Amino acid sequence: MPLVIMTGFPCSGKSLRAQQLIDYINANYPDSVDHIHLISDHNQMVDRNKVYEASIQEKSARGHLKAAVERLISNKEIVILDSLNYIKGFRYELYCISKSAKTTHCVIFCAEMKEQVEEWNYERENSQQYRQDILDALIMRFEPPDPRNRWDSPLFVVQKVDQLPCQTICDALFHRKPPPPNQSTQCQPLSTDNLLFEMEKITMEMITAIFQRQNKHIPGEEMVLLPKSKEKISFILL
Repeated sequence: MPLVIMTGFPCSGKSLRAQQLIDYINANYPDSVDHIHLISDHNQMVDRNKVYEASIQEKSARGHLKAAVERLISNKEIVILDSLNYIKGFRYELYCISKSAKTTHCVIFCAEMKEQVEEWNYERENSQQYRQDILDALIMRFEPPDPRNRWDSPLFVVQKVDQLPCQTICDALFHRKPPPPNQSTQCQPLSTDNLLFEMEKITMEMITAIFQRQNKHIPGEEMVLLPKSKEKISFILL
């Protein structure tokens, strides 16, 4: 089942939009009610001001989020990642995870202005607020999604005055063929259909070559290299 990647400035309404999508799926796709998983900074116990003030801690937090996605994603589960996801390289990694799992994905971009997110941040409880320096730094580093990139597509851009296009999002998630996984990431079969035939053919070539070498070489005379072999052998007279 699909992966939904939320992205946007801090305090841009990502959690609200994620919950709206969950409510819509619950109401319109009852078979999926028990298969929706919300992963967020909150339920991963991320201390925002502490994590985002140091690159090492931020990288570790992203690793925990990514691991949670990898653990839950499958063809039966719906995973919604409610976090900043502001680095395009990280969004690409998430796209690769969904691709390897043979599922669809989409990106929902809460595109609010800096002044608006600052206002919403100020209206939060003190314990939920971003420090101003952290907020400014995250806004400055934000890499907006681009629908021309396959890992940012399909992209749904919403602002506070917009209704979340839930049905269009669901159509993109549930009624679209997932991209094929990379060949290099797929487990190769342990044997081919004609493995026994090939083994028998090589064995007969080796036996024929041994008989031919026996007729031309004196036992113990010299080492002989057989076809399809890297090791030389010598014949012993018994």
